[in-house]
Amino acid sequence: MTDKKPFATIDEYISIFPADIQVILEKVRQAIHKAAPEAAETMSYAIPTFDLNGKHVVFFAGWKHHISLYPLPAGDEAFQQAIAHYKRAKGSIQFPLDKPIPYDLVVQIVTLLIKETPEKGS
Repeated sequence: MTDKKPFATIDEYISIFPADIQVILEKVRQAIHKAAPEAAETMSYAIPTFDLNGKHVVFFAGWKHHISLYPLPAGDEAFQQAIAHYKRAKGSIQFPLDKPIPYDLVVQIVTLLIKETPEKGS
């Protein structure tokens, strides 16, 4: 991952990771699509991004020891309890690669982000 050339697509981004991590990243991508089937895939800030109604809704990124999802919705108390045992930093949540990835939680996060993101005015 030392190539400084920006990635044009999410497929290019995922392709630089080891095969086992590619599978996880693809499942995260599918979970996002499950929650936001109309979202458009793009790249922003050099990481996979999903846009809806003209706005960035969610980003994800692969790291050496975790997968990050950005931003993190406010949610309710039950949601806050559901994410309490995951590391969070700078508006993101980190899912460690040495534990099962909670794809249902990814769907929940994206669903909440869509509800909390105001639509872009005409």
